[in-house]
Amino acid sequence: MKPSTSVIGPDEDIVYPEMSRRVDYEAELAVVIGKTARHVREEDFRDYVLGYTCINDVTARDLQKKDGQFTRSKSFDTFAPLGPWIETEINDPNNLTVEAFLNGERRQHGNTGNMVFGVAVLVSFISRIMTLLPGDVIATGTPAGIGPMQPGDVVEVKLEGIGALRNRLVAGPFVKVE
Repeated sequence: MKPSTSVIGPDEDIVYPEMSRRVDYEAELAVVIGKTARHVREEDFRDYVLGYTCINDVTARDLQKKDGQFTRSKSFDTFAPLGPWIETEINDPNNLTVEAFLNGERRQHGNTGNMVFGVAVLVSFISRIMTLLPGDVIATGTPAGIGPMQPGDVVEVKLEGIGALRNRLVAGPFVKVE
């Protein structure tokens, strides 16, 4: 779960928090909910999805390991870059190439067909726990190759049929760049 304050758009800066020593990129497909969804059957998931976009599920990896759970490590302001737009014409979200580039070098390459849980399962399962509202976003998981970023680095998340999301990592207040 990420708070609304973690959401930023294309070409906005991801801010490296003072309390972390390792901030990672995670290229993922984002599912954007289009109408209120509660107890959705897997075969009906498309009725509740507005479209898809790119998300960088930025994570303070050291804090995730320290805390033993994900809330703090994924919830910092700017830790949910989304975009570049919502694509509504994707017929099969379970067969898209997902890539991450760090400073122009490809670091992640995978396919949504290799996700542990497909989009239908995710929408159905989550809607049985909590009501999904229009505008809610589900991050679907990342392929192998996650890794650390440093202030000044540029990360680009690319998804087949959607486009590219580009953001720069900058030092936050009180962060010393070495």
